[in-house]
Amino acid sequence: MKLRIEKAIYGGDGLARIPPPDALGGKTVFVPATLPGELVEARIAADRRSFATGELDSILEPSPERVVPGCEYVPRCGGCQYQHASPGYQLQMKLEILAETLQRAHLPVPGAVGSLAGPPWGYRNRIRLHVTKAPDIGLGYRERGSHKLLPVTHCPIAAPLLEQAIVAVAHIAGETGLAQLCDEVEFFTNSEQDALLVSLWSERQQPRRIRERALENFAEGLREQLPALTGVGLFSPGESGQVMHWGQRFLTYTVSGHPYQVSLGGFFQVNRFLLPGLLELVLGDGSGGKRSGRLAWDLYSGAGLFAQALDFENVTAVESAGFSADDLKQNLKGKSHRVVRSSTLDFLRNQTRSPLPATPELILVDPPRAGLGKEVCTHLASIAAPVIIYISCDPATLARDLQTLLQSGYFLQTIHLVDLFPQTFHMETVAILKWN
Repeated sequence: MKLRIEKAIYGGDGLARIPPPDALGGKTVFVPATLPGELVEARIAADRRSFATGELDSILEPSPERVVPGCEYVPRCGGCQYQHASPGYQLQMKLEILAETLQRAHLPVPGAVGSLAGPPWGYRNRIRLHVTKAPDIGLGYRERGSHKLLPVTHCPIAAPLLEQAIVAVAHIAGETGLAQLCDEVEFFTNSEQDALLVSLWSERQQPRRIRERALENFAEGLREQLPALTGVGLFSPGESGQVMHWGQRFLTYTVSGHPYQVSLGGFFQVNRFLLPGLLELVLGDGSGGKRSGRLAWDLYSGAGLFAQALDFENVTAVESAGFSADDLKQNLKGKSHRVVRSSTLDFLRNQTRSPLPATPELILVDPPRAGLGKEVCTHLASIAAPVIIYISCDPATLARDLQTLLQSGYFLQTIHLVDLFPQTFHMETVAILKWN
């Protein structure tokens, strides 16, 4: 059937409505690999109660913003959704999706939504792939909408060193018994690409001696191919934390002059080009200077990307994940700051049980996609810090949380979309709230 794409939606699809006289006339249908304004030929793949999903057959009237994807694995690979759109139009679609999400939540947006973007290729400092066994042992991603694995030899959104690592691992996979050692492989490099960490994730239970020997064999074989290899870690189910490692457990990642320890299994933002800009956006005071003061809280702190760079006399940084919490402690060493190994919710519950000795002048939150949730927002409102900076990776949960915070006494001062994930539908948003 012929469909006119009305708009892009979060998740990567285009939205259209099935025209009459079809029996499904008027129903919303989501079609992947399409752009707003295009006329397409599509078929219904799944008919649900309130919507349908479609499969694209052909483009009858292409958008002027349509481009040839820069990766041969499109559209089979499930990793990228927007490679058929020009980089500028990708950003425009994300801005429109964010604006519509905020409008649907009836949130007052102060003027235009700002944006920060960088190079659209080679930006990822971290990628995670599955071990493939056919036709040859190597690495691959999940196919779109499937659990089937797609073997790959490169990934153009990854840093060049990581692309080299894909080839190197595939080269030694057979002789080092990679398929018996692990099920997934993760590569992580620093901004200079002179250090590489490799994390191996296994679903197998094997005697420790066998795993140690296999890990050493793999690591030494890979080091011959990649001199930048710094360390390799093996993680297995049923055992807490990192099982064993070869080489160093961490690398040093420098952002805007700030050195960070990032360990095997730890978390760090993935866009190597935009980290300095993100840091400036979050920590800047809006007039060319840096935010400063006496006390700040950095919740969901990770390895301390923001906590280390905050220009405050005292920073309380909260992180629950073990490897990231260890990195956080190391990255704040020598500063008069406090690291709390706790979930944000438990930390806030403890803080609000009795009057605070001092109210933080700034609270920074960088939650996972699930967002803050009502109870965290309620605790934040009761603390009433003058400024909250919310870094979000999901516009829907951001809008939900902003509703609660704005109803509690905050107002939205500025909001920026940071395009940390070009070629995909994912987006980062930085919202700055002030207490009325």
